Amino acid sequence: MNAATRPVLCLVLAFAAAPASADPARLALGKRVFTELAEPGCGVCHTLADAGTTGTVGPVLDTLKPDAGRVATAVTTGIGVMPAFEDLTPEQVAAVALYVATATGASR
Repeated sequence: MNAATRPVLCLVLAFAAAPASADPARLALGKRVFTELAEPGCGVCHTLADAGTTGTVGPVLDTLKPDAGRVATAVTTGIGVMPAFEDLTPEQVAAVALYVATATGASR
């Protein structure tokens, strides 16, 4: 973990500790990041039923069920052909990580 990812991961872990039902605004922001704000959009590569996306390049998130920490790490550092999304704020990274973990039924 490098110095740039530490604050993001701390933020994700803090948000993940809170019950998802108490965070509708954060979940809505996460869905918006997934479907609209990330460039390229997450759904271009990933399938996620809740977001209505059917990408075929990356893993099917409904099957993978990544937890929030795994999503945050992939978003901030990139993995395989997936780039790091350096233009997203720590709040946006935490929100999309929580959204994906919640939408897939993963343990946060």
